[in-house]
Amino acid sequence: MADVSVRPARPEDAERIARVQLATWRQAYEGLLPPETLDTPEVQLAAVWLNAIESRAPRTRVLVAMERAELVGFLASAPSLDEDAGLEVSALLVEPRWGRRGHGSRLLAAAVEHWRGDGETSAVLWTWEDEPALTGFLKEAGWAPDGRARILDVGPRLQRQVRWHTDVSEDA
Repeated sequence: MADVSVRPARPEDAERIARVQLATWRQAYEGLLPPETLDTPEVQLAAVWLNAIESRAPRTRVLVAMERAELVGFLASAPSLDEDAGLEVSALLVEPRWGRRGHGSRLLAAAVEHWRGDGETSAVLWTWEDEPALTGFLKEAGWAPDGRARILDVGPRLQRQVRWHTDVSEDA
């Protein structure tokens, strides 16, 4: 069994989080996201992640999945901008070469424990309408679409996203 864990992100993780994000986006979202998004400089994304990691905003979290000393995935959550939702997962990514090893499930389980500690009872996450890997994972984890959808302008075309939700209360 590999040495695996989940922990809160540290400032020194920001660059690796950016690398995981870009590697995952380039493989999973090529043709969906515009080339300029996929070519975002790593240093630019690292600065965004450093800001999120160092944020003192209540209920804002960045967790990382580790396999031995390698950062292989991450989950970010914060209060939702949607008025009818309390907490939103803004990112849940595992670098494809580390996929199917349980890292996503460990990230989600650790996040739920943090959310419960914060008094949260539910969470939402937006997915692309046609994103079978993530939606299959969410279904297996007990999440379901809640009927909300939105259209995002991703450059050359508009793309539809669907909102998923789950109950994270102690009774769930």
